[in-house]
Amino acid sequence: MKLSIVVPVYNMAGEGKLNYCLDSLLNQTIDAASYEIIPVDDKSTDHSLEVLRGYEKKYPGRIRVIASPENRRQGGAKNLGIRAAKGEWLGIIDSDDWIAPDMYEKLLRRAWETGADVVGCDYTLVHAHTMEIGKTVQNNTDDQTGILDEAKHKKLFMRSGSMVIKIVKRQMVVDHELWFPEHIFYEDNCSSPLWMLYARQFEKVNEPLYYYYQHDTSTVHHVSEERCMDRMRALELLLEECRKRNLYDNYREELEGKFGELYLKNTLFSYMQGDQPKHIKFLKMLQKGMKDAFPEFEKNRYYGDLADTEEKKLINYFSRSVYFFFFYYKVLYFYRRLRTLLS
Repeated sequence: MKLSIVVPVYNMAGEGKLNYCLDSLLNQTIDAASYEIIPVDDKSTDHSLEVLRGYEKKYPGRIRVIASPENRRQGGAKNLGIRAAKGEWLGIIDSDDWIAPDMYEKLLRRAWETGADVVGCDYTLVHAHTMEIGKTVQNNTDDQTGILDEAKHKKLFMRSGSMVIKIVKRQMVVDHELWFPEHIFYEDNCSSPLWMLYARQFEKVNEPLYYYYQHDTSTVHHVSEERCMDRMRALELLLEECRKRNLYDNYREELEGKFGELYLKNTLFSYMQGDQPKHIKFLKMLQKGMKDAFPEFEKNRYYGDLADTEEKKLINYFSRSVYFFFFYYKVLYFYRRLRTLLS
């Protein structure tokens, strides 16, 4: 078996989303006998599992459905699929997205031509079920590719790119026990940088072969305190893994940079901009977590490129006083909203 495609599924039966995803996988230009599709139903509460069983019955041998007995979130579903996979190569795709018919043919060909153990591509943002290319997003840069030395590993650690647009050697994942965090959102924030540290050679196809569906039920469009805490936990797990694997000393600056960007900046501003009630207790927890991990993060060499001038000012206020930041942010938000209404 050349390729195993793992598809974590949770409540994706509506609007034909799951069908569109699976159909795009079944219609790949590589030989049907050379790859398997492993959808993992993460204890869906809609009829996603019923849809999957229908596909499994219609395409025996090509689709193997795994039904998780509990909801383990995407990381847990991915782990179940990876453990069951038989392919030399591993692909992972979100069940609300889809891919170009020749995506895996092109990625596998690139791997064969170069000897890489990880190969990626770019993706396109789309708002409807279509094969027309929308806005293209370059997911990795050419200076991150080739035989990976420490300098390139550091670039990939800081900007790993999405995992759903890549294929990786399954043996790399298994040998190094690169399992996803379970029971949290944002599991890729932990896993993606770590996986790339174990790659020997990374190559890419400079084409948008992955269709990233933009819709309101996507994880990235919902902000809650729980999800903010999950993002924090994902970065804490990344820090723990780097220490456990003796990677901390070599990649300390990069870890600090990731914490400044994802743990603090992204969490803080997505939390404050969300519609959910704001709690000082949560902000204090965020402040303490950052100070405990990297108290001098504002001196980090990556920090200048990870936040703009206003963000840095607000983060500085936040680091000094949660109460002052909270009051200042509220006044600033009210002023800008009022100015918009009056303009």
